[in-house]
Amino acid sequence: MTGHGCGGPRSTPTDSRLAGLAEAYAGRRTLLGAAGGAGLVFSAAAGTAAAAPRRRTRKRAYVVVVDGCRPEEIDSGLTPNLRSLRDAGLRYGRATSLPVMETIPNHTMMMTGRRPDRTGVPANSVYDRALGEVRTLDRPRDLRGPTILERLDRRGLRTATVLSKEYLYGIFGTRATYRWEPGPVIPVAEYAPDEFTMAAAREMVTAHDPHLMFVNLGDVDRFAHSDLTGPSGLEVLRRTALLNTDRLVGGFVDLLKETGRWEDSLLVVLADHSMDYSTPDRVISLTAPIEADPFLAGRVAIGDNGGADLLYWLGPDRQRERAVRRMRAIAQGTEGVLEALDRRTRSLRLGPEAGDVVVYCRAGWRFSDPDPVTSNPIPGNHGHPATRPIPFFLSGGHPAVPRRTARPGLATTADVAPTVGEFLGLPAPRGGYDGRSRL
Repeated sequence: MTGHGCGGPRSTPTDSRLAGLAEAYAGRRTLLGAAGGAGLVFSAAAGTAAAAPRRRTRKRAYVVVVDGCRPEEIDSGLTPNLRSLRDAGLRYGRATSLPVMETIPNHTMMMTGRRPDRTGVPANSVYDRALGEVRTLDRPRDLRGPTILERLDRRGLRTATVLSKEYLYGIFGTRATYRWEPGPVIPVAEYAPDEFTMAAAREMVTAHDPHLMFVNLGDVDRFAHSDLTGPSGLEVLRRTALLNTDRLVGGFVDLLKETGRWEDSLLVVLADHSMDYSTPDRVISLTAPIEADPFLAGRVAIGDNGGADLLYWLGPDRQRERAVRRMRAIAQGTEGVLEALDRRTRSLRLGPEAGDVVVYCRAGWRFSDPDPVTSNPIPGNHGHPATRPIPFFLSGGHPAVPRRTARPGLATTADVAPTVGEFLGLPAPRGGYDGRSRL
């Protein structure tokens, strides 16, 4: 049995994590140095740093992900700037994250417009059959197919990534024209706080003026993962993070207005998933019941994603169907489990990288594999259906952005690339999108 907890990056094997980052840093790039004297390290794909754009347009698109934000938090009184942006533009009240409701797959869906069965990125944590270990999907080669970042770059438009989390920096590699190398990074949490991330976003705008900038703000998510007051409803750390992140977003919008960019801009604001809390007595570990089964023992690997476990059959292919039925039955009979689905279930849209069985926990529970105590001790988790609802709205000063409009359609994270593509005049890629434009 191989197991690994991954509601956050808490138990990523060090050698695998370092290998992923090494691959990202080793990509062909030109270091642009510390921008603005502020110690912000930007880099560019080799040969592009000084290249002039082949196409001219005043349009600018900014995608800002408030990682882990719940839609109702926009009306909580803690985020007046986000609420003002939402109410002034186009909002979707029924917006969702997509399976598995984790950070990495939903960010790749945003930039590709495609579901995991096409990108190869179904979750944060998967069992790598080639390596024989559970690892984080943080390597550039993990992501299959084109993103809007390099597609726009090839058409002569500058793109940029300002991503707070190391594994996001890793998986997107050198696809953008410019990228910020996150820092300073908090150990264990493996991300840069929003103060530094937003400083980098501001500097990226003034120094390189990208036509598309993709920003991940990680404080709301990271504070919630470790917020011991979360299960009681107080959420002291999370509320503090929401206040500060909202202030930083407001300052960023002020910069766009002060520099004359706002009137030509589209600002897409959304989350990659929401958040759910659990107490230490509501922990699920499937390792023990699977190991107790004579047929499955020693022949199943588990990729723990906090609110979802991915189960992988390691035995002979001829026994796979029997194994899937047995794994589903054991999981479904375990307290706290919401459902155990055959990975091939059409609505999941997950490829073989997600294993054979996808198990979701109920709201107020979490997975911790292989060890029920140490593998996942954090109270805040996501990945399960309770964490699907997200905020999703379009703002900005460009005339293409509808004003004070609410639409009832179901928007998803896969709609970001088609929306930005339509705004910037980029046709759909060969094979098309799975999402749709929300303009």
